[in-house]
Amino acid sequence: MPVYPDPAVAVIVVAAGSGSRLGRELPKAFVPLGPRSILEHALTGVFGLAEPAQVIVVAPDAQLADATAIAARVAGAAAGYLDVLAGGDTRQASVSRGLALVRPGVTVVLVHDAARALTPAGLGDAVIAAVRRTGHGIVPGLPVVDTIKSVDAGGSILGTVDRSLLTAVQTPQGFPRAMLDAAFAWADALPATDAAGRDLTDDAALVAAAGNPVSSIPGDPLAFKVTTTWDLRRAELLLGDATGSTGQARVGTGADVHAFDDTSDLWLAGLHWPGERGLSGHSDGDAAVHAICDALLAAAGLGDIGQVFGTADPRLTDAHGEVFLTETLRLVAEAGYRVGNVSVQIIGNRPKLAPRRAEAQELLTGILRAPVAVTATTTDALGFTGRGEGIAALATVVIYPSSQPAPPKLNQ
Repeated sequence: MPVYPDPAVAVIVVAAGSGSRLGRELPKAFVPLGPRSILEHALTGVFGLAEPAQVIVVAPDAQLADATAIAARVAGAAAGYLDVLAGGDTRQASVSRGLALVRPGVTVVLVHDAARALTPAGLGDAVIAAVRRTGHGIVPGLPVVDTIKSVDAGGSILGTVDRSLLTAVQTPQGFPRAMLDAAFAWADALPATDAAGRDLTDDAALVAAAGNPVSSIPGDPLAFKVTTTWDLRRAELLLGDATGSTGQARVGTGADVHAFDDTSDLWLAGLHWPGERGLSGHSDGDAAVHAICDALLAAAGLGDIGQVFGTADPRLTDAHGEVFLTETLRLVAEAGYRVGNVSVQIIGNRPKLAPRRAEAQELLTGILRAPVAVTATTTDALGFTGRGEGIAALATVVIYPSSQPAPPKLNQ
């Protein structure tokens, strides 16, 4: 059997709740959301993290076999990082059981509610990065937009709460592994009559009650919790199960053109090409990268590269392609999509792509976390590219809702 090295991150997925407010016979995590269960959607996002992670699914004892089958199906080749176990009587007890299975090499632990089925993988990546940066607990959250009133037991309004001081917290919540271990040990040591650290509503509350700092980062609207029938319907609509539209793949095309500039270095497909004629532009003039960004923005319905970045932004002066691709990827993820695959064709007489094609594809694939194919052609001496006046590029991309299964990779 293959040996899997310990990852640095573990994700405990809590799927042991009954979900009584949803009004279904099955526990909430096993209720269908379109053709798949809520749990399967949630795990798709978890296994989409940018780095390998141990995934621990805590499920009801009666659904343990179903949970194991679902998790193994989503994990695929990453099944060696998967554990499934029965939960406890409370959420806190379930997380504690999951925490006991975290592997020795793990330094960051995320706790995620399976009910937040559409949570993008990018939110988990952001939480992991923030935990490492700060060294303490991190929760994602959204600003409270409604006016909030405090009321008494009879419903009489007592006052208005300052909503600028409030945030609606989500999961995954992340913590240094040692901090979370210590917080649960502190709670376990409390007397049975002391409720201060028992059965709190989330892990951040427990960690804070144990005396540790916790801060927030921006959450994601897609990370809402499926609690009621309306929440389930909202998730179905976002997936396109009711309309047959938004849950499907989206395709975008992009194009870019740059004239040669003998005073500049050439940057193309993310690579520096010493000794070749450079391209004019406010940034580095990388026509291939700009075409890819244009296609991604179009596919996600976010406009075009000129609208989003503009040529007047001084921060983009001489900026290289990675800057544009990274920001475009963030915007696409914020819109609820992930990149399926990318194809870009460079049109021009020079440089000769073939010797560096694999290098370009590897670089762009690493940035976009999706397969990228780079090709090149000439126009048989026709037009401005044929006359050697510049380079053009055409790109086509496919994106998917971030809760959909990943499409097959090009090498499968």
